[in-house]
Amino acid sequence: MKNLLVLLFTLFTITSFAQDKRKWKQLFNGKNLKGWTVKISGHELNDNYGNTFRVEDGKLVVSYDQYTAFNNQFGHIFYKTPYSYYLLAVEYRFVGEQVAGGPGWAYKNSGIMLHCQPPSTMLKDQDFPISIEDQLLGGDSTGERTTCNLCTPGTNVEMDGKLFTPHCINSRSKTFRNEEWVRAEVLVLGDSVIKQIVNGDTVLVYQKPQIGGGAVNNYDPALKKDGQLLKSGYISLQSESHPVEFRKVEIIDLEKQYRKKRK
Repeated sequence: MKNLLVLLFTLFTITSFAQDKRKWKQLFNGKNLKGWTVKISGHELNDNYGNTFRVEDGKLVVSYDQYTAFNNQFGHIFYKTPYSYYLLAVEYRFVGEQVAGGPGWAYKNSGIMLHCQPPSTMLKDQDFPISIEDQLLGGDSTGERTTCNLCTPGTNVEMDGKLFTPHCINSRSKTFRNEEWVRAEVLVLGDSVIKQIVNGDTVLVYQKPQIGGGAVNNYDPALKKDGQLLKSGYISLQSESHPVEFRKVEIIDLEKQYRKKRK
């Protein structure tokens, strides 16, 4: 319990430091996909099938206008650099209609994938990277649907000091409707704590991200070392059959700041 309190205090102070200083590095330059790598299930690395990931009007866009059907072609676009301790922010919104053949659960559904395996290690037909997902969801004019939920493709986490093995858990966010822009931030402190934030409101906190569980298919079994803590990894954004736009993807690297506080 004492160690958890120390971690949470550290998390609070680092979040405050990062948000006060606002020394954001832009991962998406608003002009092209330089620095990003595409991997779509059923296709080889860097085959951006159907021009799924593209830049339009200064936004990183996920589009399906060249698809006839989705056919479980789940995709991810990875930033070139792995990170361990950082504050990441994206500003996103869902637009348009879901492509034909997209699963019902993927309606207005995307995600920020954290601590991802390297994209070069994903097999051709693998659907999701082994990673921790900050799940992004959108609502309609009625009904409730939280965003920045937690999902765990090939992973588990701890919550309240216990191993959490269900694939997903909802956050306590409000519902964001129609084509409203949402700012999602996530504070990642290596293999200790992850904190998910929506428009400045903390909606979910969990600890000790690690390999384990299911919900990932057609992966290289040599890479799935269950129980291994995830200390670092790549960041990716999803294509899951519903068009989505990202107008900002930015990061504050906290590696030096965190390690200085730990000394």
